[in-house]
Amino acid sequence: MPEPDAWASALQDLRDLILPGMTHWQSPRHFAHFPASSSTVGALGESLIAGINVVPFTWAASPAAAELEMVVVDWLGKALHLPASLLFAGGGGGTLLGTTCEAILCALVAARDRKLAEVGWGRIGDLVVYCSDQTHFSFRKAARIAGIQRGHCREIPTSLEDMFALSPEALEAAMQTDVDAGLVPLFLCATVGTTQTTAVDPLRGLCAVAATHGLWVHVDAAYAGSALVCPEFSHVVDGVEAVDSFSMNAHKWLLVNNDCCAMWVKKPAALVAALGTEQEYILKDAAAEGHDVVDYKDWTMTLTRRFRALKMWLVLRCYSVEGLCGHIRSHVRMAAAFEDLVRDDARFEVVTDRHFALVCFRLLSTERLGGEKKANELNRRLLEKVNAATLGPYMSAANAGGIYMLRCAVGSTLTEERHVREAWKVVQEQASSLLRKMEIGKP
Repeated sequence: MPEPDAWASALQDLRDLILPGMTHWQSPRHFAHFPASSSTVGALGESLIAGINVVPFTWAASPAAAELEMVVVDWLGKALHLPASLLFAGGGGGTLLGTTCEAILCALVAARDRKLAEVGWGRIGDLVVYCSDQTHFSFRKAARIAGIQRGHCREIPTSLEDMFALSPEALEAAMQTDVDAGLVPLFLCATVGTTQTTAVDPLRGLCAVAATHGLWVHVDAAYAGSALVCPEFSHVVDGVEAVDSFSMNAHKWLLVNNDCCAMWVKKPAALVAALGTEQEYILKDAAAEGHDVVDYKDWTMTLTRRFRALKMWLVLRCYSVEGLCGHIRSHVRMAAAFEDLVRDDARFEVVTDRHFALVCFRLLSTERLGGEKKANELNRRLLEKVNAATLGPYMSAANAGGIYMLRCAVGSTLTEERHVREAWKVVQEQASSLLRKMEIGKP
């Protein structure tokens, strides 16, 4: 039997027992990782999705849901200034998934099957995939799931001098070495806005090199893709017309509540060839015969899928592209202000170029405190103190090129300029306290 007043009792337990133990990603003081976007419209959209509760794995299973998804991914693609070749209107097409992990795996499986059809199915052990040492680990996981040997995932080193972007020359050298060894280059995962520092891989140069060996090029723009609604960021995807697939997470920075990853492909037939299911009688429907419709079960790994298009459609309609641009620009302005505050304090340095709304910075270690050899440990201790401060900000760290740095990612829907200023004040106060204690401990 249900307990008396079960709903009220459960909500009380939620308030008393669960929420106090949560990391509050919607807090205006949450500057760690990347934002988990939210909005009133996005939340209401989620409620509608849960209430309607359809399973649109085929067009026939819910025609309006499938067709709305086709419309919405083209709307979103146009809003992001993506090339027509990736949209349904231009012969490509898109879908809405849960995460970038799914998008990368789906693209990789499509590329794998296309390549094996050319070189022979027995050569799966010769396939090689490429990324930088800054590429998200989900790519390496996807490669393992897709049957790529662990030793055949080339993580090409990057450097601070190139702001941790992948070098086309380094990619070319790696591919030629593999070809000379009798291996088969398959796939490149380029990133626009890496997780650690938001590095931007040069798409035009990388695509030109990849084309010489017929690589499938996928762009992971999970975080930074949202910024493409603003025309001033179009340069970061210069050359995108040459890629085979592109994905971004609208749930990171575009006011769409979790989860909503958009993926576009230039040739949807490659996805269907790799992921399509044998048509069983139960999935056939005469109404779909002869119509230009999509059965999205053939584009992804899962059959059961959510009606994500509804919340994306509502966000686009209710906030408009102009409103979304304002949302992105406000966070970029606040991040620029934080960056200026860091630069104004001679004890700190901004480590990498700020492309979007992430500032990577660190406290400099004086020679008396051990110099560069002790800098990483100094900043680890600083981050611990900042995150332990009462009512202080929550930040995270990056370690790129052997440099440990703090990350301030502005992006919470509720964050205002005062929260950014207050966050910096806490960082300064904790740095002063830490340096005093270290100086006292020195002879």
